[in-house]
Amino acid sequence: MARLSLRAVQKLTCKKRDAWWTVFLVDPVATRLLLVVARFRFITPNRVTWAALFIGLAAGGFFLEGDRRSLIIGALLYHLSFILDCIDGKLARLKGNGTVFGGWLDYVFDRIRVLFCALALMGGQFLPHDDERYLVAALVVVFLDMLRYVDALQIYKMRMSMRTRIEKVTRTRAEAEAAATATAVQERSVRERETADGSPVVFMEDLLRDNPHTPAETLRAEAGTGNVVDLHEQFRGQFPWYTRIRRAMLRTRVRPHLISGIEFQMFVFIVGPLIGRILMTTAVSAALLLLFELVIMYKFWLSTRDYTRVMEELSPASGTTGTIAPQLHRGRHRRAAADALLTDERYQAPAPEDDPFFQPYPKPNTVLEVLPHLPAPHGDTMPLTQITRVAARRIPAAREDYR
Repeated sequence: MARLSLRAVQKLTCKKRDAWWTVFLVDPVATRLLLVVARFRFITPNRVTWAALFIGLAAGGFFLEGDRRSLIIGALLYHLSFILDCIDGKLARLKGNGTVFGGWLDYVFDRIRVLFCALALMGGQFLPHDDERYLVAALVVVFLDMLRYVDALQIYKMRMSMRTRIEKVTRTRAEAEAAATATAVQERSVRERETADGSPVVFMEDLLRDNPHTPAETLRAEAGTGNVVDLHEQFRGQFPWYTRIRRAMLRTRVRPHLISGIEFQMFVFIVGPLIGRILMTTAVSAALLLLFELVIMYKFWLSTRDYTRVMEELSPASGTTGTIAPQLHRGRHRRAAADALLTDERYQAPAPEDDPFFQPYPKPNTVLEVLPHLPAPHGDTMPLTQITRVAARRIPAAREDYR
């Protein structure tokens, strides 16, 4: 590939917003290594991911030794592993050869590295000190790492689902209004349909991502459409200072989420071993991670309330909303379906002239039809011993008559 300057590589591969550890301690090294790595065709993003995994496992091996020297080497190897973990994504963006499998591989290897290093680091300290707090710390590190990435993935899926539903309802509403207008005034409907097609749903978070230094009110006015949807309106209303802090931090590409899964890992596997305070750094970083996760959950909860409000505005609820349909009480919907099936003309018995060979299903045989010589029972049932005794006496006679 053609030679690129360091500034060009940074512009092409670095994210607009990233963790502060990545911005200040990883990207300056990763982009310079990328200038060298990108020249070789045999170095692919997946191979870099494998290299990051092996180096991370080697760091775990040094953590397991437990002595001061091994902890320092393990911390440095873990940081190198994380640098390579960032290079694989940057290399894929630079060359355009990223794959879905590569993204999955990167995610799985990250979880394997964290699990192995957490067990090795805490196990290496538990063996010489016999302190059970290290075992608890290992469980906490693995659990919080899993919680962070599962929660982030699920919130992302729910946000995409909300956006998709809003777009679908807005499109359906625009088509219905255009169709209703077309029945009254043809020329006016054509103009409204063109206007509806030209102004799709615009989400405020997209506008703020592309224009981070512009106020939301200005972006709404510049969009020039009534279909601007803001799913973070309540959060910004309750915390107006958040927008100012976010703008100030974005000048350095640092995202407001200061303690994420990245910073948590770096404090546990790098800062703790380097300063010799593993339990303290693990406890502090775990508490900060939980605090920021609670903030994210609260922000998402407010976003769901904004979503509910937007959906009510787009499709007003009818008077029966929130009530149970009458046919759903006590399983009536099932009986109604069975009655409808029986009354269906397709399943009725044909007339004799339509199908002369049609024979209805035979009725099940009864005891009296099989053994007609049995005396009539008293009531609806007959004792089993009486049926057996009478049958044994009557069946041989029936055989003789047959012969």
